[in-house]
Amino acid sequence: MAKKKQIESEEKEMTFWEHLEELRWHIVRSVLAVLVLAVIAFLNRRILFDEIILGPSTSSFVTNKILCRIGEILSIDGICMDSLKLQIININMSGQFMMHLYISMVTGAILAFPFILNEVWSFIRPALHSKESSYSRRAVIISSLLFFVGVLFSYFLIVPLTVNFLGTYQVSQAVTNQISIDSYVNTVVSVTFAIGIVFELPLIIYFLTKLGLVTPAFLKRNRKYMLVILLIISAIITPPDVFSQILVCIPLMGLYELSIMVADRIYKKEQLNN
Repeated sequence: MAKKKQIESEEKEMTFWEHLEELRWHIVRSVLAVLVLAVIAFLNRRILFDEIILGPSTSSFVTNKILCRIGEILSIDGICMDSLKLQIININMSGQFMMHLYISMVTGAILAFPFILNEVWSFIRPALHSKESSYSRRAVIISSLLFFVGVLFSYFLIVPLTVNFLGTYQVSQAVTNQISIDSYVNTVVSVTFAIGIVFELPLIIYFLTKLGLVTPAFLKRNRKYMLVILLIISAIITPPDVFSQILVCIPLMGLYELSIMVADRIYKKEQLNN
């Protein structure tokens, strides 16, 4: 106990420059983690590109096979991708090499997300109360799980639907789609990252509730508006058919309901403490 108090006392006495030095080392460790994982990804080029990045663009991708099967059983047209064959091209001399570096860094950042989050929490932990500090490790684990679930959900469902729709859409039969590697990769990365961040919603609601900025009543009252927003988002990122939109909207709405449950639990605890 005495040692713990001594450590807390030393942390409180740190100067601005000492805090800056501490932040620098947290950043250095995070960057090193990303670089190490990026090198590992770089050395596994075939798996990284042929199996992961370019996977959703082929009819043999697991999600495309499942959707095709569902379309046959339910007699739904538009979701079967058995003839999907995108022509992805490179138009820059160093394009493929630079893309290899870029994707390796992105992969490193995704895999290092829990470590980076832990470094962030380690830096801000001294500024928290003892009770709040004890929740930090749990918050890192939950946040990491939510992010990875969002990334996987996006990669295995939203990305194939988006690639199929945008990659095969034609304003005229006279116009042939030849998709640059930059355009394809940027679409996959942006959609995957965006949904990964969206899946952090329950944790964001948790902190907003703790700060008193939102209440369960507010979230419940605006549930119908959120449903409309999620339907619009689903319509934008999926092919123009009702089945695909519902397929994407259901998990997102479930995430919102989970956020309400989190807010309700935190709100009741805050009311009891007050």
